[in-house]
Amino acid sequence: MTVNDDVLLVHGGTPLEGEIRVRGAKNLVPKAMVAALLGSAPSRLRNVPDIRDVRVVRGLLQLHGVTVRPGEEPGELVLDPTYVESANVADIDAHAGSSRIPILFCGPLLHRLGHAFIPGLGGCDIGGRPIDFHFDVLRQFGATIEKRADGQYLEAPKGLRGTKIRLPYPSVGATEQVLLTAVMAEGVTELSNAAVEPEIEDLICVLQKMGAIIAMDTDRTIRITGVEKLGGYTHRALSDRLEAASWASAALATEGNIYVRGAQQRSMMTFLNTYRKVGGAFEIDDEGIRFWHPGGQLKSIALETDVHPGFQTDWQQPLVVALTQATGLSIVHETVYESRLGFTSALNQMGAHIQLYRECLGGSDCRFGQRNFLHSAVVSGPTKLQGADLVIPDLRGGFSYLIAALAAQGTSRVHGIDLINRGYENFMEKLVELGAKVELPGKALG
Repeated sequence: MTVNDDVLLVHGGTPLEGEIRVRGAKNLVPKAMVAALLGSAPSRLRNVPDIRDVRVVRGLLQLHGVTVRPGEEPGELVLDPTYVESANVADIDAHAGSSRIPILFCGPLLHRLGHAFIPGLGGCDIGGRPIDFHFDVLRQFGATIEKRADGQYLEAPKGLRGTKIRLPYPSVGATEQVLLTAVMAEGVTELSNAAVEPEIEDLICVLQKMGAIIAMDTDRTIRITGVEKLGGYTHRALSDRLEAASWASAALATEGNIYVRGAQQRSMMTFLNTYRKVGGAFEIDDEGIRFWHPGGQLKSIALETDVHPGFQTDWQQPLVVALTQATGLSIVHETVYESRLGFTSALNQMGAHIQLYRECLGGSDCRFGQRNFLHSAVVSGPTKLQGADLVIPDLRGGFSYLIAALAAQGTSRVHGIDLINRGYENFMEKLVELGAKVELPGKALG
């Protein structure tokens, strides 16, 4: 039998127990790598995970003349942007569809080269994430954008100038775009209704180390004073709080006990409060956080996702799997991505009782409450899950399917697992370390 690297057999019913490590945040590391393009000297980035988004950005940087090599310690990259150059359109286009990160190259390339080409963009299909935000922002800085058959061609004939921008929604991607463009734009840029996630703060720390002048106010306003030149940086990326929460939910759903080395309390406080309300237990030390199911019944809750400091949308899907094992009715109101609850149909096939609604089942502001999307869920539990054939829809939904398969009785075939490599470093090896019974067809893993 030939090995199929994109299908994983999961033999469920075994608690996950042991220790794994999370490294730098997927939502910070690739952006910090892009920031190195702005420097006049090499940068050194530590705590870098080996995930697909990092490999995509590394390839794009190298296409543009940036030298990227391993550093002295594991998970360290040295990025030298001394010889930035235009890349071949066909080579850039070869990366199209594999990541949304290329859109963030626009500002740095406009500063370094005066022009940029951005291919078609990929990413997870969890709802609208329009790149119009990005192009509207770039136009306000003075960029011109020409739509071509194979992507977008940008120029800045008069250079980039600071401006006042108010985002209609605190978009993480648009905030990153403004930061990476404004730091070397002439004059002052004022960004209102900005995203303030921990990964945004960490990117600001990176840019400040390079010589940028950036002030954050308490009202989601960020002011950036442009400078003529930036240097390199040395930075250790903050840990991935989204991956850490995924493993925490896996411990809860499988009645397991997982020590997540690298998990940090400060960036996970909202998740930890919710985890405790559901009935999960955790213990924090200087090196990480231990998550476990303490026995007894899990408790149903009412949950609404929100931008930081609210409950992150990326925490929602893994936790919903655990909520299928809670007693009573849990209510989940997804306010960030309109299609993020679509993954629940597979959970119902496995035996869960989850009903979706178009109404806002909660009081938080919602982006699409009047737009007829199934964005609220009622989860009735506890229910026994049974193994099934599962096709991964997106990154977090995919990891949630893994959790469900691990918690279920019987064997599941999980298709499309390569998508999980976008944001979870060595996840199959970690599953084996935790005692999961998983195998690639024709090749046992554990």
